Amino acid sequence: MEANVPQFKLILGSSSTARRKILADMGYQFTTMSADIDEKAIRKEKPEDLVMALAEAKADAIISKFRNTENLEKDSNPTLLVAADTVVVYEGMVREKPSSEAEARQFMKDYANGHAATVSSVLVTNLVTGCRRGEWDKVEIYFHDIPDQVIDKLIEEGIVLYAAGGLIIEHPLILPCIKEVVGSTDSVMGLPKALTERLIKEVL
Repeated sequence: MEANVPQFKLILGSSSTARRKILADMGYQFTTMSADIDEKAIRKEKPEDLVMALAEAKADAIISKFRNTENLEKDSNPTLLVAADTVVVYEGMVREKPSSEAEARQFMKDYANGHAATVSSVLVTNLVTGCRRGEWDKVEIYFHDIPDQVIDKLIEEGIVLYAAGGLIIEHPLILPCIKEVVGSTDSVMGLPKALTERLIKEVL
């Protein structure tokens, strides 16, 4: 631990394996809590507004759970909560997790030789001071062809059914199908590192 960094506890408000891995790669120790909110109940016109609203709803749900079980002392080390959300945008339409295998297949067929974008939000709340900072990050992804057998294998594995827009760019089967990523891979995976780092510093 660097001497100049204030000691703080970190909670990741997400059950996403990818987000857990990214935060661990950043060198943080943290616990996880999930929000269990009805994401479909929150609708916004713009994807940027949607991911921010979803991150806020997740954070609020976790904070109310947390408040019931933990006593936060004003003089104790701060506890920070990181909430996040990601959606895929394709031809101006927001795509969340596919509702079926057929939809996941259609999503991937659409991306072949085309492009999509991800919009990811990060919201960090200092549970002791109440200070909260959030922002979103957008990444453009361009694809080569995605062969049917690759799509079949991905659907058989099932992970794409739990990914926003059925989009996983770090998967070994998909990597060769990626032409270009304009932005950071960690943002596509659900947690932009540089943004998360900055927001953590801002709320301390």
